[in-house]
Amino acid sequence: MVDTSLSSQQQPDSNELRVHWNSPLSGQQKASGKYQTGQFDFDAVVDFAQEADSLGVDSLLMGIGSHMPDPLPVLGALVRETRRVKFLLAYRPGLISPTLFTQVINTVSWMSDGRISLNLVAGTSPAEQAYYGDFLAHDDRYARSNEFLDILHRFWRGEKPLSYKGEHYRIEDAQIGLGYKGGSRPEIYISGASDVAQQTAVEHGDCWLRYGDTPEGMAAAAKPVLAQGGRVGTRMHVLARETRAEALADLAALMGEPDEKQREMIAAAVSSSDSVAVKTSFRLAETAEADWISPMLFSGAVAYRGGPALCVVGSYEEVAAYLYEYKAAGISEFIFSGWPTRDEMRIFYTRVLPLLREHERAGRGNR
Repeated sequence: MVDTSLSSQQQPDSNELRVHWNSPLSGQQKASGKYQTGQFDFDAVVDFAQEADSLGVDSLLMGIGSHMPDPLPVLGALVRETRRVKFLLAYRPGLISPTLFTQVINTVSWMSDGRISLNLVAGTSPAEQAYYGDFLAHDDRYARSNEFLDILHRFWRGEKPLSYKGEHYRIEDAQIGLGYKGGSRPEIYISGASDVAQQTAVEHGDCWLRYGDTPEGMAAAAKPVLAQGGRVGTRMHVLARETRAEALADLAALMGEPDEKQREMIAAAVSSSDSVAVKTSFRLAETAEADWISPMLFSGAVAYRGGPALCVVGSYEEVAAYLYEYKAAGISEFIFSGWPTRDEMRIFYTRVLPLLREHERAGRGNR
């Protein structure tokens, strides 16, 4: 039987925080705080990915949603335009059969020399799920995700012919001719804040992802996953400048003249969502005092840009020191974005990440 443990190349360095970045699949960001929709500047997406490649970004998150291009064909093209950066593919069980999905991922693993990982998302909006003919309730979507992942793992373990009979999937004598390159499998990230999301991450994934919180809040949330041997990551925004005064000035400029129609649209989406992660992030933002959850964590953009917009703000050194606190809380990886995201990515990897690594080296030296 094929060994589908992660290869040595895929095994994360437990001594270093991993830092991923969110790729803007539309290619452009409007100054008002919205991504451009209704058009697709693929050249800009390629250019972004190539700069991420040169900066040493671990992985680019390729998001999914009805308002953006589908990430699968985009990822398939980007792996030929880059050399080192990995691609974290967000996808929803239920959109594609597990056999075909495994076949697609195996194919991309050969195209990219294994530079692909998976962020499986059960779904956050019943209304949007219905666009695709999916009408399952929240917990049922996770039950389906468990079956989906079980089948994927069986394929990667080399089971063939594979027959499976569950509540959501039935497969008979399935065989896939092309295995995952190297005989292993991709890393698997599971998003969500519910108990069922956590358990799915522990049973079928490598890392549990959730929206941001303070280091103390993340430590409490991460405890059950860490106790069962899982890794924990978080997704947030970051805004770092030479001085805190500059960071606060740029934050004020970004939040000037906010788009109230956008806020109303986000509020409507949150009210109709059955996602524990989405509702938790908005409740957290609503409890903030003057839009600050902590002296370093700004929540004012969440109402306009959603849960990932909880933002770490400060000087380069302040941001690096604050992010190091998450490591003590059990967090092993971040998925960041910014506004505009390309500028912020460049700032982070050239100015903040070296300082964060210094904190990590000093921390190891004190043990």
